[in-house]
Amino acid sequence: MWVAAYIVNENVWDGVFHGALGLAPHAPVTESIHFFFYDTAKIALLLIGIIFVVTLLRSFMSVERTRALLGGKREGVGNVMAAGLGGVTPFCSCSAVPAFIGFVSAGVPIGVTLSFLIASPLVSEIAVGMLWVMFGWEIALLYVAAGLAVAIVAGWVLGRMRVERWVEPFVFQVTLHGEVVDMTAGLTLQQRVQIALSEVGTVIGKIWPYLLVGVGLGAIIHGWVPADFFATNAGADNPLGVVVAVGTGVPLYSNAAGIMPLVEVLFDKGLPMGTLLAFMMSVVALSIPEMILLKRVLKIQLVGIFAGVVAVAIIGVGYLFNMVLA
Repeated sequence: MWVAAYIVNENVWDGVFHGALGLAPHAPVTESIHFFFYDTAKIALLLIGIIFVVTLLRSFMSVERTRALLGGKREGVGNVMAAGLGGVTPFCSCSAVPAFIGFVSAGVPIGVTLSFLIASPLVSEIAVGMLWVMFGWEIALLYVAAGLAVAIVAGWVLGRMRVERWVEPFVFQVTLHGEVVDMTAGLTLQQRVQIALSEVGTVIGKIWPYLLVGVGLGAIIHGWVPADFFATNAGADNPLGVVVAVGTGVPLYSNAAGIMPLVEVLFDKGLPMGTLLAFMMSVVALSIPEMILLKRVLKIQLVGIFAGVVAVAIIGVGYLFNMVLA
């Protein structure tokens, strides 16, 4: 039922708005309304599925084993491993949050977990394939290298800042009176499934208002921001073009595949490749909906620091690519 609902989600909303209601497909109002309903359903389905799977898998894996895999390495190695793991998981920025909760609650260091959170939506197999087809393998590989570098460096920097004190207490709920609770001890499969279903209800119940507000903001901007704005304000003649592109990309919530058509249009309008890649990274890894969801699990100080560190890293990548590819 979950798979069927996810597959038919877009067709259902196409039928409602373009068929039954007869709204013009490309009108800004229609695009905004369609985006809100379609993306709310999509993200809700992804959250349900991922929370369930992550919790179920976590129930087979002791906290000590998880710490040995990611947290027991010398500094920096865990960030590299987490970024690599995030790079092969096809999550968007919002649906990576449940995995983030699972990792932190399992005792993985916060900096290492943030490397995963950054890399998971940023390094997408779909985005790499589309970049390869549109711009060549060199650009695709540069994007992968840059995405992993941003995730590793930003996660390492955040880890060195000792930001654990700004994580909401409920995220650490697998600990009890300072002692680690081993979820693997004596559980049947039925009990593990019940734990996973309970976790779905708990997390969705905590974050659903943030989900609606975040996707709503993205929907408003999605239908109304013209492509000419980017060409005018983020072109090669503007020394602050990369900063403008990143600042503009943050509220344009989308996954990498969804933003690629706009990237292609802007490339045809003459925007530098480094600026485009920085814009794309900001859209998929540093969106307002993600920040709103993160606010439920991180305190505002850490959300701000996280956004700032990642934004600076992305801006640096944009300027570096503009110099290299000039």
